[in-house]
Amino acid sequence: MILGLDIGGANTKAASSDGLFAQSVYLPLWKHAPLEEVLRLLALQEPQAVAAVITGELADCFSTKREGISSLTATLKRAFSCPVYFWGASGFAWTDPLELAAANWAASAALLAREVGDCLFVDMGSTTTDLIPIKGEALAAKTDFLRLAAGDLVYMGMLRTRLDALLPAARIRGQRVPLAPEFFAIIADARLALGRISEECYACETPDGAGKEREAALRRLARSVCADLEEIGEAGALAIAEQACEKQKSILVAAMERQAEKHGLIKVAAAGIGEGLIAEAAAFLGLECIRLSERYGAGISDVFPAYAVARLAETVVTEIARV
Repeated sequence: MILGLDIGGANTKAASSDGLFAQSVYLPLWKHAPLEEVLRLLALQEPQAVAAVITGELADCFSTKREGISSLTATLKRAFSCPVYFWGASGFAWTDPLELAAANWAASAALLAREVGDCLFVDMGSTTTDLIPIKGEALAAKTDFLRLAAGDLVYMGMLRTRLDALLPAARIRGQRVPLAPEFFAIIADARLALGRISEECYACETPDGAGKEREAALRRLARSVCADLEEIGEAGALAIAEQACEKQKSILVAAMERQAEKHGLIKVAAAGIGEGLIAEAAAFLGLECIRLSERYGAGISDVFPAYAVARLAETVVTEIARV
């Protein structure tokens, strides 16, 4: 068994190459979360080899991406006694460690190019959304900076995105009210208040450090317009939540439409905890949608880059074994 790892800034994800194991752990690197401790627990799976992709180098506990890559690769090598392979934007063959920065999308795209064919791969996690055009191979830019510029990366996720970043203003009781540019509420609060996710699926910290029950989420939504819940009532808080979710969907639709039209793609491969929203956006655009949860399993869809890099490493490990 080969263990695939996706080391992100907020979450560390793992999957086995046989698809029987999948796990995601909230590990905020900027808060010095115990990454090595979790990796040593994963080592108890006794993999034949480990294959890893890294996106956590952007966490602000590191002064540069190069420092982040150096620290995270060293941590991985310490945690496992078996061989550890790292996937970069161009594959396992890389010369500069910076090629490893934020390359998890490249592993997913490489596997899908082989098993699905031409499509727009859209992977929506807790923090960001990748939109990778695949026509024989991935056509995305190689760095986060260039992917942001090209529309291959939208810094918007299903949980951690600040509400004011999505929704500049909300309509409440007929009034247009600007949202305060403060860390008062996140999109997870909107989804929880509307009953679209459970407390267990609120897999990140709350903005105020308070609970994840619905009442707490409603209070945070009210605070986003500088109000207490008693001022605007539950209806006012839910109006903010509904508008924020609709706005996020419209942003996703626009981003997918741009990429699909630009590259002449009519099929979407949807992955991540936002797979359902991606499928809704694809249906709105009249695009065929392959839900990776249906093809590989729900657990695998949520950690797809980890699974993809494990699968891609099978060939490398086999070739080394033959030698």
